[in-house]
Amino acid sequence: MAPRGHSADDVALTALRILDEHGLPDLTMRRLAAALEVQPSALYWHFPNKQTLLAGLSDRIVGRMASGPSVDLVAEARALREALLAYRDGAEVVSSTLAMGLGSTVAHDRLAAAVVADGFDDETARRVATTVLHYVLGFVWHEQQRLQYDSTGAREGAAGGLAADDFASGLELIAAGLRARGRV
Repeated sequence: MAPRGHSADDVALTALRILDEHGLPDLTMRRLAAALEVQPSALYWHFPNKQTLLAGLSDRIVGRMASGPSVDLVAEARALREALLAYRDGAEVVSSTLAMGLGSTVAHDRLAAAVVADGFDDETARRVATTVLHYVLGFVWHEQQRLQYDSTGAREGAAGGLAADDFASGLELIAAGLRARGRV
């Protein structure tokens, strides 16, 4: 029987709120249980361990990407970046989940579909999607780290942060490489 009054959705939404308020290091099962006013063991009804909880959060974060046909690699990468930035430590949650082989493959699948829509074969699409996925995750992870350091005053006087222009420039380099490969 499920814990009274709390669905898996309730647990995940509360976990996302804690993630936003406190960050990934402070998203503990104890804190989550306290926020839901249940014993920590009650959480395991919905999520057998913290990694499966994080996989569920990762799926929700990536699920913010647009639905519908995936036809543009750059637009998909930008949508992924926005989805990751919507939650504190979003890139770290998604990255750790992917490294564990958990969670959905939606982001990778959408990126690969955009490459296929451009006329490339499945193997090229897989490789490009993996490259772009890692680029976006790394860029946003770095971006989120700087935002946190700035919010705590840890980087006072530090020269500038990362900008959307930096992201777009790197993404365009990858896309230009893909286009050049298509001409070979």
